[in-house]
Amino acid sequence: MSNFKEVKPEQFEHSPFKLIGKDWMLIAAEKDGTVNTMTASWGGLGVMWGKNVAYIVIRPQRYTKEFIDNSDTFSLTFFADSFKKQLSYLGTVSGRDEDKIQKSNLTVLHTSNTPYFEEGNIVIFCHKLYAQKLKPECFISPELNEKWYPDIDHHTLYIAEITNILVKE
Repeated sequence: MSNFKEVKPEQFEHSPFKLIGKDWMLIAAEKDGTVNTMTASWGGLGVMWGKNVAYIVIRPQRYTKEFIDNSDTFSLTFFADSFKKQLSYLGTVSGRDEDKIQKSNLTVLHTSNTPYFEEGNIVIFCHKLYAQKLKPECFISPELNEKWYPDIDHHTLYIAEITNILVKE
């Protein structure tokens, strides 16, 4: 946790629209002593069931999904713009094929057995509460299903309680 300070969710003043949609994030989890990560630009932060939550979506073919499914926790790490090349690489190469974290030169740290990246500016630690695969019949706007799921590879939605937020000092 070097150079990070804890921030309460109510004091977190960063735009999730910018952080997630423009800056991107790394979702990281651990399974059987191995860490995997993927870049994501879809998700959100909010309140659900009286808890501060983050939600993420992961397609079934993503290797990171196995890690999320086999762990109670995961992290969301956000970076400065100077890391965009690494984030792009981590979002296009599979951890099944190579040790992409090592090749990206990022440093994995752990807090309460949850992996995150030392080079990040913001880390949100999450404890899973809910998971459900998106279903074609649930789309009120069917054109979204047609546009985003032509291969019928619907995301699984995960809702997780935010347990801790770290911001680089």
